[in-house]
Amino acid sequence: MTVLTGVVTLVAVCPAAPVRAAGSRPVEAGTAKRPVSAPVRVVTAGRGAPAGWRPVVMVAVGDSISSGFNACGWYVPCPARSWATGDDERVRSHYLRLLGGGAPVAGHGVNLAVPGATSADLARQMAGAVARRADYVTVLVGAQDACVADERQMTPVDVYRRRVAGALETLRAGRPDVRVFLASVPDLRRLWQVGRNSVAARAFWAVGRICPSMLARPRSTAPADRERRDRVRARVAGYNSALAQVCAAYGPACRFDGNALFDCRFTRDQLSKWDFFHPSASGQRLIAQLTFPLIEDWLREPAGERAT
Repeated sequence: MTVLTGVVTLVAVCPAAPVRAAGSRPVEAGTAKRPVSAPVRVVTAGRGAPAGWRPVVMVAVGDSISSGFNACGWYVPCPARSWATGDDERVRSHYLRLLGGGAPVAGHGVNLAVPGATSADLARQMAGAVARRADYVTVLVGAQDACVADERQMTPVDVYRRRVAGALETLRAGRPDVRVFLASVPDLRRLWQVGRNSVAARAFWAVGRICPSMLARPRSTAPADRERRDRVRARVAGYNSALAQVCAAYGPACRFDGNALFDCRFTRDQLSKWDFFHPSASGQRLIAQLTFPLIEDWLREPAGERAT
């Protein structure tokens, strides 16, 4: 897939990200209440150099992936294990990595992502980010725009592009100095590939009617089903091209992941055992591991300097 010139790109290696067996603990959506110690890499300026960019409030917007849905329990959000704002050291989220890099975000990791959200919900979530005076916002949305009962109901790419661009303008208008990171929409066909031969995965997909546009009739090799999966994947690729375009138009205060998440060949172990669709704690860690390096250089910028 072609990425626009000028957009930061990253080759997705998808390194293994094992985590210890994780028990369930109740977590409320919203603000991370306490920082935890984590083996994050601290980014520092050279001796005598001014401190870099230091966000105070971080906000995650988007859908169930960023909410940590099914990462620590049966069909519940688990923001503590979100790749973006989680405070679980096993995930090593953007929030914890910023904290380890000296950013004063402790207690100010706000998760506004909502399971089931589509691009149509993004503007409202961005207004919430503005209200919370966000300095750094992560965006991951689009899977639910493609995961519909019938592929004809998928959000058109131009509508998706317009919604994302409008949401970013809402953010810029309310927080002119904010910086934003756009994660690509994961490859839904990869979900089908890693789960199609699992009896458990097929059962969950059928009972839960999970992403029928891609996952219906998972064992079928009929041309109509192969072509349907290809069309859904192409729609997601179109969303990611739109993200690259919108981010480039926004300017240097926006970073797109260059399709790192879309290109990642994740494994079944990195999917939730509850639905074989959402990321497990290991999968959440993988997303953070793939994406944080793309904004890490911001931490080395002189304090007060605008993104360049």
